[in-house]
Amino acid sequence: MKTLTFGRASVVPALIALGLAACGSDPSDAADTDTDPMTTDMDMDMDMDMDMNMNMGDPDATPADDVAGAALARGEYSLMDTRPAGYDGVTGTAVIARSPLGTSITTELAGLLPNVDYISHAHAQACDDGNAGPHYQFEVGGPEFPPNEIHLAFTSDNDGNGFMTAENAKIAGTAAVSFVVHPMEFIDNKIACVDFVEDEPGSIDAAIGAGLDKSTMGDMDHEH
Repeated sequence: MKTLTFGRASVVPALIALGLAACGSDPSDAADTDTDPMTTDMDMDMDMDMDMNMNMGDPDATPADDVAGAALARGEYSLMDTRPAGYDGVTGTAVIARSPLGTSITTELAGLLPNVDYISHAHAQACDDGNAGPHYQFEVGGPEFPPNEIHLAFTSDNDGNGFMTAENAKIAGTAAVSFVVHPMEFIDNKIACVDFVEDEPGSIDAAIGAGLDKSTMGDMDHEH
């Protein structure tokens, strides 16, 4: 599993922690589409040399749709009222795969601003429930960054498209129900959200019950 170093912005634990409260904040605290979002006052070119198991995306990882033997859930993005100006045309999908190797999430979007850094997170509430609520955590109350949470970072291309897969060596529980994308610079402004729906009802419970394949543990960390 690679730790992602991407485009113009590198994410470090301090940046992630800075955005946590905003990402899970009460909707009344968030800016609407007609206001200028508050920017994160931080050098967005900070170097991410420390590995810390903070996998936040690998473009060469197996897409969630293609993970063998996985329980899949997916959805299409719906726009959120907190989105900054310029994002009314955003569309896309996210897919989560739970397998004996752990969890993979793949997202694909169009209609983003070009050449902009974005970050997205698995969330623990539905999109219309408190703006998706807090981040999903494997250990509730534990560290607010990977690998205890699932974060996915990417940079849009010249046409405003984005694609990335993030992996985690644990199987996400049933509380990982949604996925939210933000601009990196305006991390307190959620653009869009996906509510995950199982491809096959009951498959997620079955995958969680089966657990990790101990004979292949570590494969997600070393296969790329």
